[in-house]
Amino acid sequence: MLTVGDKFPAFKLAAVKAGKEGLLGPGKSFTEISETTDSGKWKVVFFWPKDFTFICPTEIAAFGKLAGEFADRDTVVYGVSTDSEFVHLNWRVYNEDIRNLEIPMLADLKRELSAALGILDKAEGVPLRATFIVDPDGTIQWAAVNGLNVGRNPQEVLRVLDALQTDELCPCNWEKGKDVLKPQELFEKAA
Repeated sequence: MLTVGDKFPAFKLAAVKAGKEGLLGPGKSFTEISETTDSGKWKVVFFWPKDFTFICPTEIAAFGKLAGEFADRDTVVYGVSTDSEFVHLNWRVYNEDIRNLEIPMLADLKRELSAALGILDKAEGVPLRATFIVDPDGTIQWAAVNGLNVGRNPQEVLRVLDALQTDELCPCNWEKGKDVLKPQELFEKAA
């Protein structure tokens, strides 16, 4: 699996647009997203195993609810599964929790991005619940993976993004607005 310090792989995937534009119907709801889309921004890219399942919409909806907070941090969020853009659109139309989703849903139909990242479940052939924070230079700065049966915490992803964007030393459970660690001050106190 690719991890911190690795370049996020190049990709070009069909996607259902975010928000109301994603509900306009085939031909109007779709776009193409690549690694150069939203160039110069931080990116959160998260994967789920399959559309029309039970845990996935809870995570997707939670990321969607935080879309504005991620945008305030100059960060875009991309959700990805190996289902097609048509399946994504149909799921959005029929699932109230994600109908007005404010993030695009990317279709890794050929599993190329999932395979390049090394996150395909060996038994099921679908992506694990992987999440990547990618800096504006395309380098992975954080990676986390859950098994198929356990949802993740998007609020924690936001907290880690905040810490990464400080470019400082952040202690355990650090939250935005709290003090960061200053090694020189710690040494002076100890002396």
